[in-house]
Amino acid sequence: MLERYKILKDYRGPQDLKEFDYKTLEELAKEVRDYIIQVTSKNGGHVGPGLGVVELTIALLRIFNPPEDVIVWDIGHQGYPWKILTDRKEEFPTLRQYKGISGFLRREESIYDAFGAGHSSTSISAALGFRMAKDLKGDKDSYVVAVIGDGALTAGMAYEALNNAGHIRPERFIVILNDNEMSISPNVGAISTYLNRIISGHFVQETRQKIKSFLQHFGETPLRLMKLTEEFLKGIISPGVLFEELGFNYIGPIDGHNLPSLEETLRNVKDIKGPVLLHVYTKKGKGYKPAEENPVKWHGVAPYKVESGEIIKKSSPPTWTSVFGKALVELAERDEKIVAITPAMREGSGLVEFAKRFPDRFFDVGIAEQHACTFAAGLAAEGMRPVAAYYSTFLQRAYDQVIHDVALQNLPVTFAIDRAGLVGDDGPTHHGVFDLSYMRCVPNMVVCAPKDEQELRDLLYTGIYSGKPFALRYPRGAAYGVPTEGFNKIEIGTWEELIQGEDAVILAVGYPVYQAVTAAERLLKEGIKVGVVNARFVKPMDEKMLEELASRYELFITVEDNTVVGGFGSGVLEFFARKGIMKRVVNLGVPDRFIEHGKQDILRRLVGIDAESIEKAVKEALLGKIY
Repeated sequence: MLERYKILKDYRGPQDLKEFDYKTLEELAKEVRDYIIQVTSKNGGHVGPGLGVVELTIALLRIFNPPEDVIVWDIGHQGYPWKILTDRKEEFPTLRQYKGISGFLRREESIYDAFGAGHSSTSISAALGFRMAKDLKGDKDSYVVAVIGDGALTAGMAYEALNNAGHIRPERFIVILNDNEMSISPNVGAISTYLNRIISGHFVQETRQKIKSFLQHFGETPLRLMKLTEEFLKGIISPGVLFEELGFNYIGPIDGHNLPSLEETLRNVKDIKGPVLLHVYTKKGKGYKPAEENPVKWHGVAPYKVESGEIIKKSSPPTWTSVFGKALVELAERDEKIVAITPAMREGSGLVEFAKRFPDRFFDVGIAEQHACTFAAGLAAEGMRPVAAYYSTFLQRAYDQVIHDVALQNLPVTFAIDRAGLVGDDGPTHHGVFDLSYMRCVPNMVVCAPKDEQELRDLLYTGIYSGKPFALRYPRGAAYGVPTEGFNKIEIGTWEELIQGEDAVILAVGYPVYQAVTAAERLLKEGIKVGVVNARFVKPMDEKMLEELASRYELFITVEDNTVVGGFGSGVLEFFARKGIMKRVVNLGVPDRFIEHGKQDILRRLVGIDAESIEKAVKEALLGKIY
């Protein structure tokens, strides 16, 4: 693929950038953008963020000297140009593929990746840590730069770090605000609004036009004077005031696509005493028309046709996410007390239709997972029926609020936990493999997972009207294609015996239930009779059924799309230990290590929770193999 590029094919690394003239750099920027488009069109990925920071990446590599100078990119999905222009040009076509390079920045992957991250708003904290460590070691010469943007300033952690840095006032510490006026969904909140409200306000614009019309009668000189005065006033009332008050030297805003201007500013910034915040404007999706026109959609996409931007869709059942979104809309039509909350994941959590239909009952709070949880608790305390839609990996950031603000007060908040289990190409930063463990140990919390689409609808209905803190988790991707109709209340803490057996019983939770059924059907053909139970409630468990099963089976196989440490299988063992029941139990699930990126089917087979692996585990357990 690299052979199609005149400059990029022979590019050797950051040192080459320092030798190129601006005409060559301009052409290189076009080639990098095209390379990103060509690769992501096949692999999928975060298209818009990377296309927006090509010139900024080039400028950073020309003005600074990483890895001696530390560059920390927030989240890392802005990092595609960084990967290409540092040391992964050849490997870039393996992006997000099993055994290939990550879709985010990773310390293990390259010496240029100073700090890995898949969750937002960590860059300034990490960068400040780097700066303080360098100072303590006596390194006063190198620079530390944090690049934060894509909505990350809607999260409180960024301001905690800015506040701390402003107090310490470190030298050679630069924060670059990459302002593209978008997060995953459009930025929301007072801070984001402040960044673009003042100058675009009606009063300012109308007054400006009136003065301009008046001065036109007096020639060019008064107009030029007005322009200078306007720029001065912009500086007084610009977003810079906020950062100056936090202790930073504010510079900007400047055009993030004007490479000569960007470089000159970065050179000047290097000489400023104390911490500096450089405000840079960029265009998300720059260089690819479909991404420029619809930056929300093109934040992250599946494979697509380069010519049209059309997503390549494979025939498949509805996704778990879409089933949830549709069900919530149906329930909200019946009940005006139902409200939905999401931390900047309207599209990803399937809430677009809900937001359109019930705008007064939909709350996108920005990248503010902690606030979203306590906000939902407040809504519940005042009698509403809040559904807080999180990705499993992002709910981790609100764990204190789950315990302290919801569960401790026994408030009826329903947590709709999307992307539970192994999510695939986004890898270890996004796998939702801990929620069964970290929710199961919380008092008052109900924890469950559906085996299919209808059960997802039923459990959502059950949760909303349970009057309890209720965690409903479901995976990413296509569901099984089970027909859906209406809603049924399921008794909390009840399981469902799907197949009766003799030789062993499989207790499965969520997605693996039908995998267990398939495994049992295959085993029956070989004369092995295995029971299958849909253990849909992880907490409370169906202890009555579990005790009854213990009277019939000697071998238990538990299967979950979650870590085996403290998860559902651990709960079964705890029950047997408490009751003094001696049984052989094999726990299948995600092992005690971080799982790499790759297609979901590959990863599920890797950890042993697909039908074939379950079948194999049962056979080996019956033969007496020790796990």
